[in-house]
Amino acid sequence: MAYEKTPGDHRRKWDADEYEKLAKERLEEELAKESGSNEREIPIKRELLQPRDYKVDLDSKLGKSQVITKTTPAFQQGGYFCNVCDCVVKDSINFLDHINGKKHQRNLGMSMKIERSTLDQVKKRFEMNKKKKEEKKKEYDFDERMKELKEEEEKQKAYKKEKRKERKRKADTDLDEGDDDMAALMGFSGFGGSKK
Repeated sequence: MAYEKTPGDHRRKWDADEYEKLAKERLEEELAKESGSNEREIPIKRELLQPRDYKVDLDSKLGKSQVITKTTPAFQQGGYFCNVCDCVVKDSINFLDHINGKKHQRNLGMSMKIERSTLDQVKKRFEMNKKKKEEKKKEYDFDERMKELKEEEEKQKAYKKEKRKERKRKADTDLDEGDDDMAALMGFSGFGGSKK
């Protein structure tokens, strides 16, 4: 018992020895936890920083209006929502800073360290860039071909336009002849164009 109470005395008398013993036990437990936790804590091995394999969508909400109320969920509020960190960033520059930042990368399970390239990797990269340049030369031929196709399309459109105009002219001349016949049936030959 932590304190003693005698029947005639209404004041509590504390047992100092018992409380001293409890305090020492508590201190020993805390020290054991601190020393044990340091031994148990192994640093988390995070992946090395990697390039993004997706395109960051900054333009989808550009120029659009949205009504925001008190009950609107965070991901629908104004600004850019990061579903990894569950936060809203108000503009595109800060959103990009957040995505490239330490906190976001940690939440993705990556450290801010990058892998050192070996000599073989650098050589492969140079070879890949040479191949890309060669492909671009081939693409120029593709671009020329596309220009030719566009010119052909324009010629086709012009030809169709001419055909339509010809049909329209034919239809107009047919209607004009019909109007003269109709006017003669109604009893007048024209609308003041020539005197008889």
